[in-house]
Amino acid sequence: MPFLSQMFEPMNTESEKKPRILVVEDEVNLAVGIRFSLEHEQYDVTLIHNGDEALSLLLNEPGAFDVIVLDIMLPGVNGFTICSQVREHGILTPIMFLSAKTLPEDKTHGFDVGANQYLAKPFDLDEFLARIRNMLKLQQLQSEKEQEPASEPLEEVRIGKATVNFNTLEVRTPEKTQNLTFLEMTLLKYFVQNANRLISKEELLENVWKTSAGMNTRAPDQFILRLRKIFEEDSTHPRYFLTYRNAGYRFMPDGE
Repeated sequence: MPFLSQMFEPMNTESEKKPRILVVEDEVNLAVGIRFSLEHEQYDVTLIHNGDEALSLLLNEPGAFDVIVLDIMLPGVNGFTICSQVREHGILTPIMFLSAKTLPEDKTHGFDVGANQYLAKPFDLDEFLARIRNMLKLQQLQSEKEQEPASEPLEEVRIGKATVNFNTLEVRTPEKTQNLTFLEMTLLKYFVQNANRLISKEELLENVWKTSAGMNTRAPDQFILRLRKIFEEDSTHPRYFLTYRNAGYRFMPDGE
C-alpha cells in the first residue's frame, strides 16, 4: 500500500545528519520519556544518569553534541558544576537545565554558570521541544557565523580604571583582581563589540543567552546590574552601562 508507506516514511533520510542531544537525568522514567519524545522528533539521543560520567564524556568529546539537557541534582557531580566546568573548558554547546529547583536564585545561578535555558519541572512537552528547536537553530546560526572570515580576536580592553582580560576572565583594578563568570564575560564582550549602539533585550537573549527573543526573563537586567557594581564608580548613576526604558541598553566605552 503506497499510501501507508508514505505516511510512515522517516522524516530524515540516511544522508541527513540528525542533531545530537545529550540528556543527563537520573530519574529513569522521566529520562526514558524524554528520549522517546526527542527520538520521535528525529534527534539522535544519548542518555546518561550520572553526573561524573556526563562530565567525563563532555570534556573528552567536546564536539560530540549539539544540545545538552541537564538535571541539577544528580548522582556524583551536580549539574551546576558540570555546566561550569564545560564552560571553563571553552565548550559552547547550548545547555538547558531541566530541574525541580525553581527558586529565583537557582535560576540565576544556572544562567550564571553558563546555561542557555532553564526549564522547571514539571514541564510542558511542547514548550520543551520548542526550546530544543530554538537552541538548535541558534547553534546552526552560530556555526555559520564562525565560518565567516575571522576578525581580530578581542583579548583585552580598558573600561574606566579597570582592565579586562577576555582570555583569563579577569578584571584588574588598582585595588584588586577579580574573576567574571563565563556569562558575565560573554555579555561584556558583546557590549564591547557593539559599543555605543542601542541593543535590545531581545538581541541580548538571542546572541548572549542563545535563547528565544520572546523569553520572559529579567536575566539581562540582573547581569547588567552586576557589571555596574564591578565597573561603575557609582552603580546608581552609571556612565558605561546604560539602560533605556522599553528600548534596550547601551555600552559607552568612554563614559556618558
